[in-house]
Amino acid sequence: MLTIHYFASVREALSKNREQIELPDSVSSVAELINHLAETNPDSRALFEAENKLLVAVNQTVVDRNFTLSDNDEVAFFPPMTGG
Repeated sequence: MLTIHYFASVREALSKNREQIELPDSVSSVAELINHLAETNPDSRALFEAENKLLVAVNQTVVDRNFTLSDNDEVAFFPPMTGG
């Protein structure tokens, strides 16, 4: 089971901060997870497809969309942050 966390504007856009899902057999990478989430919630498609506007961390490490997922991973989606 994956635990997915949504932070900041991602959380606001989806109106939820966390969910747990069974890792579908068709999903083995972050990119495939994003496609799965966009398909199951079409209203979020634009949010998930904005590749440069969404960062992903797996088990508290920022990863790219080719990263391979495993059962029991913790995935977080959040917008890029700036500081100064």
